[in-house]
Amino acid sequence: MAAEDTHAIAANRPPTSVAAEEYSVQAQLDRLERQFLDLRDQLRHAQRLASIGTMAAMLAHEFNNFFTPIVGYGRQALDTNDVALMRKAIEKTLTNTQILRQMADRIVGMVKNGETGTSRHLVRQLVDDSLGCLGRDLSKDNIAVNIQIDPELAVRVNGHQMQQVLFNLVLNARQAMLGRRGRLTIDAEPTGTGMVAIHVRDTGCGIRDEDLPFIFKPFFTTKQYADRPDKRGLGLGLAICRELVEEHGGELTVESRLGEGTTFTLTVPAAE
Repeated sequence: MAAEDTHAIAANRPPTSVAAEEYSVQAQLDRLERQFLDLRDQLRHAQRLASIGTMAAMLAHEFNNFFTPIVGYGRQALDTNDVALMRKAIEKTLTNTQILRQMADRIVGMVKNGETGTSRHLVRQLVDDSLGCLGRDLSKDNIAVNIQIDPELAVRVNGHQMQQVLFNLVLNARQAMLGRRGRLTIDAEPTGTGMVAIHVRDTGCGIRDEDLPFIFKPFFTTKQYADRPDKRGLGLGLAICRELVEEHGGELTVESRLGEGTTFTLTVPAAE
């Protein structure tokens, strides 16, 4: 047998004794790591689907609101054969259709994730896009919105992921204030350490002290039995939000007082 063949056979022999056990353990660890990463991706996908479902439930209600005047004006114009009213009906149709199209585009934007890595994003634009994903004027829920962000303040993040984080925080704030008059305040400022702190504050029902240690745990939720689809939660949102922020080298924290409101603060890298 040639010397090259002998060396090839020896190289392909499995390790023995302790080395073999180490090889087996490492192989199992590698397999578990791959399974963990697959499960993490599945959880993120489930959360994104839950967010899209919530958006769809809210948009369905808003679509009805926009279609009502379109149908009303159209029927009245046809019944009266009034040219001026017909023109008004067409103008109303074009205006409302454009708004509906923008709402639909936001859902598509949440589904698609074309951005990989991080890039420079204006904080105010990220916040505006996240609010726009609600597809609803919060004043209809008796919620006043106050945004205090320098229009030039920028961060270096994955824009799609950060929009998902902010959308979930805004959605939680809305849910906490439904049924009562409230105020949503979003502000941001540099920390002086190369980071930017973004605060999402609400004047809602607050979180019980005994629940605070668990709100970032997967599948923990206090809203699974809510009476409306847009008020329910899977318990994945905050867990994944914290994970996404930490992957940016940042931090997501919470302060809350029962009956007074809640503040979530996410800290992410500032853009140079």
